[in-house]
Amino acid sequence: MPLMTYAEAIRAGLREEMRRDERVYILGQDVRNKSKISLVMGDLWQEFGDERVIDTPLSETVMAGSCVGAAIAGFRPIVEIMFADFCFVCMDEIVQKMGKWRYEHGSLEDMRLPIVVMAPYGGYFGGGAEHSGTPLAYFMHSPGLKIAVPSTPYDAKGLIKTAIRDDNPVMFFEHKMLIYNPSLKEEVPDEEYLIPFGVADVKREGKDVTVVAIGLMVHYALQVAEEFAKEGISVEVIDPRTLEPLDIGTILASVRKTGRVVLVDEGMLRCGVPAEIGMQIQEQAFDALKAPIRRVGAANVPIPASRPLENAVLPQPEWIAQAIREVLQ
Repeated sequence: MPLMTYAEAIRAGLREEMRRDERVYILGQDVRNKSKISLVMGDLWQEFGDERVIDTPLSETVMAGSCVGAAIAGFRPIVEIMFADFCFVCMDEIVQKMGKWRYEHGSLEDMRLPIVVMAPYGGYFGGGAEHSGTPLAYFMHSPGLKIAVPSTPYDAKGLIKTAIRDDNPVMFFEHKMLIYNPSLKEEVPDEEYLIPFGVADVKREGKDVTVVAIGLMVHYALQVAEEFAKEGISVEVIDPRTLEPLDIGTILASVRKTGRVVLVDEGMLRCGVPAEIGMQIQEQAFDALKAPIRRVGAANVPIPASRPLENAVLPQPEWIAQAIREVLQ
């Protein structure tokens, strides 16, 4: 099996699905990659041409809105929003149209909305408040949208293919620090494979504490788990892979085994994804807990452009380590 980076794996999934189904096309700003900046889009334009790799004007509302009409007409559009923060420009099209129209027009047999919104997210690169957000919780709160957040090249390819084949709209979040990390490589099969939504992955087995981490935070959690192993402390790391649907069963099984849990997401703590997962654990496995649940996330402030200030605001591996020590006391 070839070694692929995160970006190469996503592009491989896009290429396979575009070859398989001529209704699949991509649109967005500079998706033809004439600037040579997009590691994900790469050379797709050279293979599929202007009709299936479409550069758009700088208008997220038009980009997302056109996908709704195209999907109803029988196409399977993929729209790349250059930064996940820019989804707020087209929230009406994503939340009110993509998310709700299949439900509202469910009496129509052919009412499908097979749309993938690709949205690079996250900080740690000095991008400032309007380019560094992790808006997962906003969309987890919005009914009708599926949400995939792959953390590895293998998962990224399998999940993008599943997203494209789904007849419902999918938010596909890729962390920028995974896209632009050339050292993150993994064996990725050339042959066909899909990763089903709603199936979490236990990235590392353990018995003392459960860490549920999302996206880039999976790698931080694995790094911390390796350090704790030197002390004889066994940390289990779970990657949900999709937030909607959420595989709460795998998480609960781990919590019942370890009795201790730390929830990690790059988004702001207030009303964040860990708050929802933590509440579900409280409701369904409170009797298994040996210590209070701990959450790790960003401070409730706009993300600074200054790198030292950004690091003071966004989760760091040592924050995860401290949370683990707290639940082990």
